[in-house]
Amino acid sequence: MLLLAGAGPIRGVPADAGATPRPNIILVVADDLETSDLRSFPNIWSQLVRQGTSFERYFVTDSWCCPSRASILRSQYVHSHGVFTNTAPEGGFARFHRSGLESSTIGTWLKSAGYRTALMGKYLNHYPGRAAPPTYVPPGWDEWYVPVRRLYEEFGYTLNENGTLRAYGDEASDYLADVLAAKASAFVSQPQKEPFFLYLAPVAPHLPANSAPRHAGAFADARAPRTPNFNQEDVSAEPEWLSSAPRLDDDEIDEVDERHRRRLRAMLGLDDMVGSLVRALGQSGRLGRTYLFFTSDNGFHLGTHRLPLGKTTPFEESIRVPLVARGPGVAAGRTVTAMTATVDLGPTFTELAGTRVPGFAEGRSLVPLLTGQTPAAWRKNVLVEFYRPPDWSPTPGEAPPYRALRTARHTYVEYAGGERQLYDLSADPHQLDNIVTRTPAEVVDSLARALHEMAACSGANCRVADTRPTVVPPPP
Repeated sequence: MLLLAGAGPIRGVPADAGATPRPNIILVVADDLETSDLRSFPNIWSQLVRQGTSFERYFVTDSWCCPSRASILRSQYVHSHGVFTNTAPEGGFARFHRSGLESSTIGTWLKSAGYRTALMGKYLNHYPGRAAPPTYVPPGWDEWYVPVRRLYEEFGYTLNENGTLRAYGDEASDYLADVLAAKASAFVSQPQKEPFFLYLAPVAPHLPANSAPRHAGAFADARAPRTPNFNQEDVSAEPEWLSSAPRLDDDEIDEVDERHRRRLRAMLGLDDMVGSLVRALGQSGRLGRTYLFFTSDNGFHLGTHRLPLGKTTPFEESIRVPLVARGPGVAAGRTVTAMTATVDLGPTFTELAGTRVPGFAEGRSLVPLLTGQTPAAWRKNVLVEFYRPPDWSPTPGEAPPYRALRTARHTYVEYAGGERQLYDLSADPHQLDNIVTRTPAEVVDSLARALHEMAACSGANCRVADTRPTVVPPPP
């Protein structure tokens, strides 16, 4: 097993440890990036994947932007933090803000531990909207560079820069990913003694997936992966929302491929950002004592299961996302197969910083996994929840509200209308065969009990509920 040169074992350093240096921590969160082949992005591949550890089974708590990001900020499942959708009143920034959740987040935890903190890029959907003035900066953040209008366009946006609004135009130099990259590099290069925490959230590859002019001709011949579930032929055993969706025609498939190319080109701007950030850390002498995590808030469909675009489903394309970490003591080129989730980021960062999460936190620290150790009582189950606004109407191709349990082998789903899904991923990794009606009752019942326990858990009790074993049939 190869470690980074000069790296020592990971251990949390108490905040009062005097002259003992504590590590810097960077979290880069892509927007709508599914688990895919990261070799298309040279800096992410060479500087993160090859120099760090990848988590093969890393899942979101909700395959929708704002609920997922609230889970990152608070280390809580959706039913606990209560940010149910992307929009007010039941979701979005307004819900997070008006519920008082900003008083305790990864920003406040690390700032209280003596870290210099910054959030750059996307915060929460519809920030600030009417819930706060456009110059509003939440507690816990020393530096704040967040768009308040035209977030996804990458051009012609307005940034809240530490409480001052600044408008950007349509020149190549105004490209949002590049602006954020420059600000991030400046932040990590500041000659200050205290450690830093940077939450860096570019909007790529979220649609419309506008790319930098320099990348306009990239991936000209790329097309969406033709996996076995691409434009799935038989969906007769699926719930009505999917079984009623028609197969994609040739024009729709062409649109999927163009969407895929746009997303790849937009990701090159994020990739350049990672490269400039690593260079800045190296030039400032901080790379060797910095942990850098790369992930996404949720995945995305590109023709899989007859879905031309979108997320919010319980399928792997929506709920399983990349997580890569590099830093001192982290094995290079290693893959972790333990069950992990977005609620784990906060406990991981606080342990690295030598502090603790509040009692309401529901995740687990990944620090043991970063060093190749899996605790005996590690998680067996991950909960995924999805809610709809009250005025939502059922539509073919749009999943209704559901709760899902992901184990190492199964995905089990219960929809609000009573329909269910069950996939045995050991035999059916592309989730082509819904076997819920053909599976022994004791197996389905044990998965349902584990799901219901997770859906009712709170605080530390979630770290008991997520270890509940389920009945597993013999391998096929």
